[in-house]
Amino acid sequence: MEEVKSILIKDLHKSYGNKEVLKGINLEVNQGELFGFIGRNGVGKSTTIDCCIGLKPFNSGEIYIDGMSIKDKPLQVKDRIGYSSSEPITYEEMTGYGYLEFIASIYRLDSSLFLKNFALLSKRFDLQGSDLYKPIKEYSHGMKQKVSLIASLIHSPSIWVLDEPTVGLDPFTSNSLIETMKEYVKSGKTCFVATHN
Repeated sequence: MEEVKSILIKDLHKSYGNKEVLKGINLEVNQGELFGFIGRNGVGKSTTIDCCIGLKPFNSGEIYIDGMSIKDKPLQVKDRIGYSSSEPITYEEMTGYGYLEFIASIYRLDSSLFLKNFALLSKRFDLQGSDLYKPIKEYSHGMKQKVSLIASLIHSPSIWVLDEPTVGLDPFTSNSLIETMKEYVKSGKTCFVATHN
């Protein structure tokens, strides 16, 4: 029996108006793989990711996440994915801690698992102390990126999707991110990284 792919994309097409951005993309990513999705800016990397995680509809083709169709089982697929973009999307009025608690509640994490994951990840990405209790709008880009990275892993997803993840990160956090990616795939999970270099 053939192993289920973490990500399977078949003949994916996506247009914005009359402009076709994705023209028949085919892609397979195995479980436990660190997959680099590399290409110049503007070639459709982020659009492909947005289609895979259910942020954008696509015109035709198929996307399967851990064997489930994004069209047929969008909520189950979203539960399996952790996503962090180069432009962190957060609720600026919330504190860092409050935002992470909110994200954990979306994934129905019980409080003990949230606290365990939160302690590990906030230490790993060096976002601790009083900074966590300030409104996110007061954070630098790098601090917002750290919150986004922690939020993407808080529910221990089977697939971790990163779009230009090192943008705005200091060298220490960039190294922590790379080590975390390596550990992630060693544990049998999948890491999908889009970058232009």
